[in-house]
Formats: sequence, structure tokens, C-alpha cells
Amino acid sequence: MLISVSDWLKEHLLTCPSKHFFHLDCPGCGLQRSIVALFEGNLTESIRLYPATIPMMATFLFAFLHLKYDFKHGAAVIKYLFILNVTIIIAFYLYKIFTHKLI
Repeated sequence: MLISVSDWLKEHLLTCPSKHFFHLDCPGCGLQRSIVALFEGNLTESIRLYPATIPMMATFLFAFLHLKYDFKHGAAVIKYLFILNVTIIIAFYLYKIFTHKLI
């Protein structure tokens, strides 16, 4: 029986300690489900679950390429991509707080 990557990930999702103990989402809640949705080809669902997933993947990919090819302004680009990711994560978390979607 052949099992897909997304099926395997669905069966092995980690439990968020914040969600488990305090019943509240943390700023990272939704990332795993977003990655699974992305692997399944559902881009809109991935963005809805965690908007920073694709920018994070782009940052990791660029950082890997920068380590391999040493781009001229690569470190500055990584810094700005990191700032973009943090901004998206904070904005999405504040949105969840103000729309009462933390639970």
C-alpha cells in the first residue's frame, strides 16, 4: 500500500503545547496543516490556514541558495525576508485575536 507524503504528515502532526495546555492558539498554530494543504495542492487553503508558509519556504530556499552560491546582497535579502515573515506572523496572530478565532 502506497502512502502519500500528505497522508503521512496528517497522521504525524505534532500537538501544540499552547493549544494542549491553555486551549489557545500560538503564533505558529496552523503551520503544519498549511504545509499539508500545500502538499495536497490546495494553495488557497494553505494561505487561509497560515499566510506565512509560502514566504517562509521562499526564505529557506533563498537562504539555501545563498549558502551555495554566495549572492552579492544575499544576507540583506534574507534579513528583509525574515522581517516580512515576522510581520506576516504577527499580523495574522493579531487578526486571530481581534476576530476571536484563537480558540
